[in-house]
Amino acid sequence: MPQSLPPHGGLSVAARLNRLPVTGAHKRLVFVVALGNFFEVYEWFVSAVLATKLVATFNLGVFELSLLLSSVFVGAFVGAAVIGRLSDRIGRRKAYMLTLGFYSLGTLGCAFAPDLWTLLLFRFIAGVGLGGELPVTDAYLGDVLPPRKRGYYAAWAYTAAYLAVPFVGFLGMLIADGTLAGVSGWRWMFAIGALGAVITFFVRRGLPESPRWLASVGRAAEADEVTRIFERAAVANGWTPPEGPAEPEAAETKALPVRTIFRAPYTRRTVLMGMLWILAPVGYYGFSNVATLALAQKGHTVTDSLMYLTLSFVGYPLGSYLSMVIMERLERKWFVAASLAGMAVFGIGYGSAGSAVTIVACGFFFTLTANLMSNSGRVYQLEQFPTSLRTTSTGILYSLSRLSAVAAPFYLIPILYSHGPVAVFGLVAMALLVPALSLAVWGVRTTGLPVEAIAGTSPAPSPVPAQTGSAGLGPNT
Repeated sequence: MPQSLPPHGGLSVAARLNRLPVTGAHKRLVFVVALGNFFEVYEWFVSAVLATKLVATFNLGVFELSLLLSSVFVGAFVGAAVIGRLSDRIGRRKAYMLTLGFYSLGTLGCAFAPDLWTLLLFRFIAGVGLGGELPVTDAYLGDVLPPRKRGYYAAWAYTAAYLAVPFVGFLGMLIADGTLAGVSGWRWMFAIGALGAVITFFVRRGLPESPRWLASVGRAAEADEVTRIFERAAVANGWTPPEGPAEPEAAETKALPVRTIFRAPYTRRTVLMGMLWILAPVGYYGFSNVATLALAQKGHTVTDSLMYLTLSFVGYPLGSYLSMVIMERLERKWFVAASLAGMAVFGIGYGSAGSAVTIVACGFFFTLTANLMSNSGRVYQLEQFPTSLRTTSTGILYSLSRLSAVAAPFYLIPILYSHGPVAVFGLVAMALLVPALSLAVWGVRTTGLPVEAIAGTSPAPSPVPAQTGSAGLGPNT
């Protein structure tokens, strides 16, 4: 028989979502998000893995290589700003379908590109979809996950996605430099990414819309219906609502203008997160863009460079997994700041390393701390702003990171060729330490708090009530 639902006593949709344990419904949603993110991460790193092969195929100079590496980020700048805003207007689910359409089309076009300029065009189109994917994913997870395990399960989705990094590295080692059925291996690598996007498109059609977003745009009946899906799953696992008076909660009742993020109390948050997403990509994407080129300049062969980079890439999923373990144990701002500092240290070590063991070790620990930073930074970002502006603000801030990533090859590669790897990674270290110190001093606390309390739309940031009846649900018990 169907489980009866407890009365919600006039609680807002946000309060009803906040009091729930993590259920199978939440976990299925996280899995579907992670599947799409897997192929998204695959796309971010495929150009870096194929850089040396594409240089030889299209006879690229420094400027042309910089254009190629930057083209996807130019598209991502557009996608993050435009699709991020659209998501707050048309909903998370429709925006997801839009992002997948762009990057499946763009990636498939790359597989058939006859020349550099066609490849640049389709990398740009793919980038539009990739740029929109990040803010929509983060906002969606922030909308539906309960506060006590929001960081853990968001990090779970990111961890599953980052398995794509060593996957694309090993795939590159196997097929990038050869042919399969008479077709160049690098073309197959783009085609695989396109196929993954198409699969994800059909899987994501079953995703429910964000109930918080539905409530924020006045679609109360639909918001209630989706919220009941999660409540039924909780009741089926033996959950009962906490006793006692309902906690007052000032949920959003209308959409807020974009200028809100530039007004108190959000001004400082916007500046700090902007600083993070402008400077952190200098290290995060700068490493993947120059890592093999730096090794080639030191005299290592293409094969050896790809092997060292692939072994280093193992740090991405491991760092992401480690973030799951400690995400809810540390205050988020300290987590982000410490991981940025770790990237700075290991980056300098990689730039100055001589032996294969040192190169791989420093590369591994750089990528490990890079994903500690990425996961904690993304969760921290999604917690900063109100529901009706969550993807708008995230999209604007992520678009800054894309501009930063666009610019990076144009100065990092010339510095690499003129001054060497130590100079490049010294610059990267300085860029990373600025947001680390700024967040440590001025960042707000977020760990374990409802997003309404952090954003200031709830009057009292009191702790989330203890959950009951959630046995068998793993980490949230």
